Amino acid sequence: MRKEEKKRCVVAEKNKTERRKFYNDDECPIRNVVAQIGDKWSMLILFALVDGSDRFNSLKSRIIGISQRMLTQTLRDLEREGYVKRTVFPEVPVRVEYELTEMGSGIVKPLYQLVSWAGEHHDDIKHCRKIYDDRVSS
Repeated sequence: MRKEEKKRCVVAEKNKTERRKFYNDDECPIRNVVAQIGDKWSMLILFALVDGSDRFNSLKSRIIGISQRMLTQTLRDLEREGYVKRTVFPEVPVRVEYELTEMGSGIVKPLYQLVSWAGEHHDDIKHCRKIYDDRVSS
């Protein structure tokens, strides 16, 4: 990737009056990376694997509400992105385990900060939503 392509999401800081621009394309790391981990299930799966490797049915029982199809697809997506490693053991029956890769462990650290912040501010956010909803519905 060329240097100018890497700056697709952020305008160079030479001109302080110009604001950052965000493009709707795959070259933007914000859209490209955050969109994947910011979906409904990815973060929950990543956090479920923090404690170590786990099998499919165990993950499904720990992530309440996820369907088998959605867990399968999200694990494939996370494996494709390099966050999760899938290991097949040649046993009868076949045993498959999922675990975080080094990159997966790395992304969980900043995500934990976000989750902690959300936990600390959850009541405030719900309160703000209620005030807004009451105001717009009147």
